[in-house]
Amino acid sequence: MGNKFVSFGEIMLRLRSEEHERLFQTSRLEATFGGGEANVAVSLSILGKDAKFLTALPDNAVGEAAIRELRKYGVDTSDIVITKDGRVGIYFIETGANQRPSAVVYDRADSSVSLTKTEAYDFEKIFHDAKWFHITGITPALSQNAADCALEAMKYAKKCGVTVSIDLNYRKKLWNYGKSAPEVMRTLVPYADVVIANEEDIQKCLGIEADSDVTSGKLDTNEYQTLAQKVKTQFPNVEKVAITLRESKSADTNGWSAALSGSTGFYLSKHYEMNDIIDRVGGGDSFSAGLIYGLSEYSDDEEYALNFAVAASCLKHSINGDFNLSRKNEIEALCKGDGSGRVQR
Repeated sequence: MGNKFVSFGEIMLRLRSEEHERLFQTSRLEATFGGGEANVAVSLSILGKDAKFLTALPDNAVGEAAIRELRKYGVDTSDIVITKDGRVGIYFIETGANQRPSAVVYDRADSSVSLTKTEAYDFEKIFHDAKWFHITGITPALSQNAADCALEAMKYAKKCGVTVSIDLNYRKKLWNYGKSAPEVMRTLVPYADVVIANEEDIQKCLGIEADSDVTSGKLDTNEYQTLAQKVKTQFPNVEKVAITLRESKSADTNGWSAALSGSTGFYLSKHYEMNDIIDRVGGGDSFSAGLIYGLSEYSDDEEYALNFAVAASCLKHSINGDFNLSRKNEIEALCKGDGSGRVQR
């Protein structure tokens, strides 16, 4: 087994209104890049892992810029498929404030990754030196082609003995090509070792209902544990289930914590109150990256791996853009209780 941490998905052009303005309130939009699995690859690379990102991008200046952005953070882009068809997907984001929520508008139809077929990817080459493979439920929601590629990649990774994680990541706006989320996602999860989700993702992607109303954002330990066990019971291949809990009090104030039903027990993380959120987009991806890092580095301490992931995600909420630029020592300091925000000299 190798040491590459591979993720597969779509990287998009991200266009964001300035500060807390409405979209097109002024003529300016901030242009960066982001996307679930790309965010994970960048985070893992910053944490010191050998990260590779797999996608398809068009042979034009925007596709080249996306690759340069990934390379800037040390991500291996050598297996990205360059196509003549398709485009770079776009998403617009308007940052909310107080009781006005943040809003996302997708413009990603006919993107290169949604048009590219399975045979374009050399999975034998991609996974020959891989240790971990990560994907989200966003990719199979894009198109039948993307769903087929996701399934084939997961199957090949498992055949190669690679640990596979999937963040269910339900996106209602994306499931438009004739398949329901459970119809597709329930064919993917049998090839995963680690499932990452919130309580809504489990219900919407897998059709597994909680025993009580979870929309209030308040789950007790038993409800978390029962929901995770239901996933493990229906999918015996899954070794670990991580469930995140976001308490959205306003656009700027959230509570943040998670639970892990692991191989050694059931754990609840430390709880963080985030009162001045800069950017919550990518928060779940930073949790996934932190958990992947934690489980690979601290395999004998699943509770610490969980707390590392929650701390990493907490710090991401202070950073503009999709990528979590937090370093390992900063995350570890927060894990140890240093959340004062005092100037480090």
